[in-house]
Amino acid sequence: MKKILALIIIGICLLFATWYAVVYYATFSEGNRSGELIKFSRKGLAIKTWEGEISQGISGAQIFSFSVEDKNKEVIEKLNQFQGRYVKLTYIERFGTFSWLGDTKYFVTAVQEESSPHFRK
Repeated sequence: MKKILALIIIGICLLFATWYAVVYYATFSEGNRSGELIKFSRKGLAIKTWEGEISQGISGAQIFSFSVEDKNKEVIEKLNQFQGRYVKLTYIERFGTFSWLGDTKYFVTAVQEESSPHFRK
């Protein structure tokens, strides 16, 4: 009886570890998005995460929400610096997320400032 119980517990732990690995390490898609950085903040009551939004249209009708992991210090610094400017984000989309990583499935891995296509000289 103890062996069966131990095997069941080990099986449950292996299933959880596999699920965690798929959600965290496997990426569903990756790509780039450009727009005006309209929001970037550290939010949360017990667990603080970095969350942001870019506007991909003139009227702000198309909003792309994203998260940034705490380990990406350089990306966080650049996003704080580029607030209100036109930026190009490189991101990965995961199958899901955990509350301690962020609110969205989209995680920004790189950012660079771009010139706005709306106000070209």
